[in-house]
Amino acid sequence: MSKMTLTTEGDMHIVVTRRFAALPEAVYRAHTESKIIQKWLLGPDGWSMPVCIIDPRPGGTFRYEWVNGTGRGFHITGEFVELVPFSRIVHIERMHLPDPTPDNHVVTTFEKDGAGTLMTMRMTLPDAATVSAMLATGMAGGMEASYVRLETLI
Repeated sequence: MSKMTLTTEGDMHIVVTRRFAALPEAVYRAHTESKIIQKWLLGPDGWSMPVCIIDPRPGGTFRYEWVNGTGRGFHITGEFVELVPFSRIVHIERMHLPDPTPDNHVVTTFEKDGAGTLMTMRMTLPDAATVSAMLATGMAGGMEASYVRLETLI
């Protein structure tokens, strides 16, 4: 429906927004159901997610593992803090590259927007250096590639 926007707020926040041509229920489920997550949350072409373990409840954990055709890979682990069905997910995540990155506190909201959904993801990182390092990975391209895939699924 629309391309993703990525902005920073202050020294410690990254904000991602994207509109989807689907209701909040569908976009929320795509963020909480492993069978759906494995189909879209893949980043650039050539990556797959062979492991997607998710327990979407307060105190529940998750682990996503990605690999590409050249033998490279990484994973993310995290815990859910709050889930309000179809409108809000709060979680803490850390990437393992292979060492864990500092905690990333993420609040994702799903708001009805006409016939679709406005998704807003606000990441809070420990400092400006971590924000800069995260942005330097080219994360925006991988995120938008994943969201294009998601748009075709929902």
